[in-house]
Amino acid sequence: MKKKLKDTKIGLLLKEKAPKVLDAIGDILPSSGTLGIIKNVISKDPDLTPEEKSALHQQVVELYKLEVEDRQSARQREVEMAKSGANDWMMNLTGIIGLSCFVFIIYAVVYIPEVIENDLFVHLMGLVEGVVIGNIFSFYYGPT
Repeated sequence: MKKKLKDTKIGLLLKEKAPKVLDAIGDILPSSGTLGIIKNVISKDPDLTPEEKSALHQQVVELYKLEVEDRQSARQREVEMAKSGANDWMMNLTGIIGLSCFVFIIYAVVYIPEVIENDLFVHLMGLVEGVVIGNIFSFYYGPT
């Protein structure tokens, strides 16, 4: 489970130096994928001194570096698996199941229009879309 922004190092720093910023975004945004937004919010906060802004920006840069390193290690894992000829059957299976569910949902929406009135189906549609776009496509084609 991802940490909320307020529970991360930058969140603690924001809590101390710029509580208004944290109050505005801390409960909404997760710790990843928000670094650009945080950078803009920090830059525009009139209550922060230039030194505080610089320190917060440095923290954002450090978090970005960690994100890049994490992605690079995942890519390196795939390169090493390809070199050794290994096959991750679990990743293949979950990808096939996720994409199959997505295709089924598209089929159902197009050919069975009454499924849209089913709240459970609509929630399922959102979950599967999140898995496909947020995980499968992002893995192969980069962050979305």
